[in-house]
Amino acid sequence: MTVESVPPEPRILAETEPGEPPLADGAMPLLGHGWKLVRDPLAFLAGLRDHGDVVRLRLGPKTVYAVTAPELTGAIALSPDYIIAGPLWESLESLLGKEGVATANGPLHRRQRRTVQPAFRLDAIPGYGPVMEEEVRALVARWRSRETVDATAEAFRLAVRISVRCLMHDTCNEARAERISSALATLFRGMYQRMVVPLGPLYRVPLPANREFNRALADLHLLVDEIVAERRASGQKPNDLLTALLEARKENGERIGEQEIHDQVVAMLTAGDESIGSMVMSLLLVLTEHPDVADKIRNEANTVAGEGPIAFGDVRKLTYTANVVVETMRLHPSVWILTRRAVADTRLGGYRIPAGADIVYSPYAIQRDARSFERNEEFDPDRWLPERAAEVPKYAMSPFSVGNRKCPADHFSMAELTLVTAEVARAFRLEQAPDSDARTRIGITLRPRGLRLRPVAR
Repeated sequence: MTVESVPPEPRILAETEPGEPPLADGAMPLLGHGWKLVRDPLAFLAGLRDHGDVVRLRLGPKTVYAVTAPELTGAIALSPDYIIAGPLWESLESLLGKEGVATANGPLHRRQRRTVQPAFRLDAIPGYGPVMEEEVRALVARWRSRETVDATAEAFRLAVRISVRCLMHDTCNEARAERISSALATLFRGMYQRMVVPLGPLYRVPLPANREFNRALADLHLLVDEIVAERRASGQKPNDLLTALLEARKENGERIGEQEIHDQVVAMLTAGDESIGSMVMSLLLVLTEHPDVADKIRNEANTVAGEGPIAFGDVRKLTYTANVVVETMRLHPSVWILTRRAVADTRLGGYRIPAGADIVYSPYAIQRDARSFERNEEFDPDRWLPERAAEVPKYAMSPFSVGNRKCPADHFSMAELTLVTAEVARAFRLEQAPDSDARTRIGITLRPRGLRLRPVAR
């Protein structure tokens, strides 16, 4: 299976003098296009491609350039002229800081990647298999005794426990897992509003929503400090990501600072737990909406594993299940909006982009574009069969990004999501409970708003 295949036509530079991209319709005084990004952002961003490959937006007082063509988003991701910055990252700074691998740029980011990457090498992933197996089987066992389950709580609980147990050697008890899940849900809900309606000081007014956001932020930072302090006090040095961070050194041989360690742990918790938790929820929704797909997954799992439980070593054989995961990522990406900043005057799609300009693009819109995908709104896992995937334009489907910003945990995440999907589809036929709300909840990530399920044992 591949998600990057057909090379794009060269459209990055224009031979003529570059002009200014067109301005999108519907800007309002003061708010600009921010009101559309609050009211119906998915439809708004998906419609921008009809107005050009690059379109100007107004977010408050800022001019932002929206990029809608897949080959141009690939160019941005691979070019040194664009860095991690812009409205998205500014809204996340209070959570992620400026010294973690998610937000750093340049030499600092390269050094941090070298520290983090060994934990996600292909030969390291099987070592996490027993933890993934144990947590997924525990989820299935819990659901067997329940008439309904809260998919939001269960998905985040699973994601938190797997990431912390694998990357920080079991430093997360039940209470901490609940605190992380609760804090992240509040924070990611509030951060999207701060991105599209940048009202600055007004977010410091002690309104109930702001107080709730600040409490969640303080609790998550406190929790990370507790985890780091507990590891140091124990004197233990297990072979995990947290040990690698505590032992990491700068180019001059000095240990990295406390703030960088803190920001790195926060980045690993938030990026993994929020995005994976959201994807698990979307996969559960797919299993309820496409029972024929669930049946095929169950049949594949039974063929691969026989009557016994699915072992981590079986995951690579679950090819149909993996294609279901990829197709779910296409239609329901957890990371649906990204921003960058130009550090030099450059051209993009024939237009001039000035140094300092903010760029925004939407994987959600690009991955649903009819120009890249036949029957673009249809859920079709078989589109990722090798012979069909070869027809997908390059960069039209890059769920883990590309270049030096590619997610270091891509193989880890795919293995986890494939195992979860196979085990749940094998054990249950899922139905939505009467009080379920499967509408899309839009924050920094996308996920079902309030998914509640009836797990009917097979």
